[in-house]
Amino acid sequence: MSRLENIGDYIIPPNHADPRLTRPVEGFDHFGNPVEIRVVEERPLTIFLNSREIVTAMTIGDWPEYLALGFLRNQGMLRDDDEVLGVDYDEEIDTVVVRTARETDYEEKLKKKVRTSGCAVGTVFGDIMEQVEGLTLPPAELRTSWLYRLASTISRTPSLYLEAGAIHGTVLCERDRPLVYMEDVGRHNAVDKVAGWMFAEGVRPEDKILYTTGRLTSEMVIKTALMGIPVLASRSGFTAWGVEIARKVGLTLIGRLRGQRFVCLSGEDRLVRDADPAAVPEEPRKARRKSAREAQDE
Repeated sequence: MSRLENIGDYIIPPNHADPRLTRPVEGFDHFGNPVEIRVVEERPLTIFLNSREIVTAMTIGDWPEYLALGFLRNQGMLRDDDEVLGVDYDEEIDTVVVRTARETDYEEKLKKKVRTSGCAVGTVFGDIMEQVEGLTLPPAELRTSWLYRLASTISRTPSLYLEAGAIHGTVLCERDRPLVYMEDVGRHNAVDKVAGWMFAEGVRPEDKILYTTGRLTSEMVIKTALMGIPVLASRSGFTAWGVEIARKVGLTLIGRLRGQRFVCLSGEDRLVRDADPAAVPEEPRKARRKSAREAQDE
């Protein structure tokens, strides 16, 4: 995990310029003209916990160590106090092995798999809902000025989505500063990468905000809650179960965050409305989730 870099204000920015994550593909446009566009890669990554194979995930291939740690952490297979002896990635066989001092055996948990609504086929293990029962997140103030600045900064950040599309982003933020921006074909993978970075670096969640470009589903709400992050925001919409769970655990839930607009369906009492929406500029058209080619053609 030596690739940690500071570029601009991000601790980890999107890997939009990494040639390994996209490839050029030739085709034809609606006029029949030949075109070449870049499309995101998908490759399998098999995750082991000690000697046990846990799951094979489809991923773009960056930050495999963080993805493995975050997945195991969000499934309850890694505890906060676990001593991780090693995280070994073998690029030739697309495998990550996480080794812990504690002996692990999740035979029963592995039998109870639930396929989620996440893109690229998300998978959680059946007892994850039990971990949410009785969970209450710490109260956290959320200023609307932070939301507006985060939305503006993130929408203007060069990313794989703007380069190639067909991808989701998840951003860990503190107040109005985005810290770590992860992308993947599935939003569950993107948030697991963030969780893995937090676990590896010992980052506390109580004062953090999680921003996602994808829908606010039950899976996203549960993962955010299990990470201990009290605020989840998205430029996209909600599912009913996601809202219900957010209200049960005390998660502030913000959706449809674009320009001066947003909707809060949980945690309204924690909002500090310190910014005049009328003074916030509308989101530029080229920043709306389009590929670079689409933006240029308009």
